[in-house]
Amino acid sequence: MLTKYGLDVAIPLLIISLAVVLIGVFTSNLPVRILLIVLGAAVFLFTMNFFRDPERTTPAVEGGIIAPADGKIVNISELEDVDYFGRRVKQVCIFMSPLDVHVNRFPISGTVDYFRHIEGKFIAAFEDKSSELNERTLIGVDAGDFRVLFKQIAGFVARRIVAPVTVGDTAVAGTRFGMIKFGSRVDVLMPLEAEVQVSMDQRVVAGETVLAIVRK
Repeated sequence: MLTKYGLDVAIPLLIISLAVVLIGVFTSNLPVRILLIVLGAAVFLFTMNFFRDPERTTPAVEGGIIAPADGKIVNISELEDVDYFGRRVKQVCIFMSPLDVHVNRFPISGTVDYFRHIEGKFIAAFEDKSSELNERTLIGVDAGDFRVLFKQIAGFVARRIVAPVTVGDTAVAGTRFGMIKFGSRVDVLMPLEAEVQVSMDQRVVAGETVLAIVRK
């Protein structure tokens, strides 16, 4: 299944790739025919892979913070957050390569009480400075007992963040809320008392992997 958040890009790419293959099939020059068929097939397969949207089963973990993105853990640290918490917090950062599923999911259930889009640069998303310099969307969710802020961060290739979210929306852990197109990063900020359940370089799955647990 292709994600609805990427159909505006995926459908034109699929049409173009099929057209290139058809042109190749009817081209008499053998080397050109092979080149066009291979190129069209490659674009088709990449598009189907990048915009895929598999179903996920979200675990019911009390106080659990679920991964909002597929990818690799590239940073686990503490920092002073002025955007949402106004105090020191923990953060877990996930880097998404162009081969990962790029649909994002809510990490906790609650009410969206913060939304902000910030224009910025497009440096490589695996660099820590991208969190503060790149174009990004900040979404805060209040679960009642605790709050979580997550940042969709554009990368060097990713130039479009999709987040049709507004303050007041109901968030349900594991449900889809948007995507970042063509490689990027998602940072998850949480209370200091959260117990991180993942480690550096670990691969996580959106909607399934428990990043941390906040005990009552």
